[in-house]
Amino acid sequence: MSSPEDLKNKFWKTLKSDRTVMLGVTEIDDGQGRPMTALVEENADGELDGPIWFFSSTDNHLVQAGGGTAVVSFAAKNHSLFAAIRGDIVVDTNRAVVERLWNPFVAAWYPGGKDDPKLAMLRLEPETAEIWENEYSLLAGIKALFGRDPRDDYSAKQAEVKLD
Repeated sequence: MSSPEDLKNKFWKTLKSDRTVMLGVTEIDDGQGRPMTALVEENADGELDGPIWFFSSTDNHLVQAGGGTAVVSFAAKNHSLFAAIRGDIVVDTNRAVVERLWNPFVAAWYPGGKDDPKLAMLRLEPETAEIWENEYSLLAGIKALFGRDPRDDYSAKQAEVKLD
């Protein structure tokens, strides 16, 4: 059985490794998501938590709008975890963050390197998330074949948590 705190920790760990999310802003396109690469860091205590960072471009509509209320959908690569995240997103010009998070994958998108004039950063301050753990999908299917309600296995695999 997973507690809400366990689910929150699994979320951060999985997001750090899998990274791809669908990011939308409610004030723009009604929150229609677009694929973005999320980057998270450990805090001073060595724990994972917000903010969530995105390298972007100055011509991206999210950057041009200056931010808003973010709606983020996340699915782990192996579909073991899903999350719907909400929070405020803003354009952030903190050069130290660019230095810390810069990597070869990011560099491939910016020919001018860290000083590329189109380089922009978005900072998501996550507030809440609904998280679903999906460990037993095959097992639940087998149990359903034998007349057992698969919802019983999932009742402790979902939680709404505060991320701030």
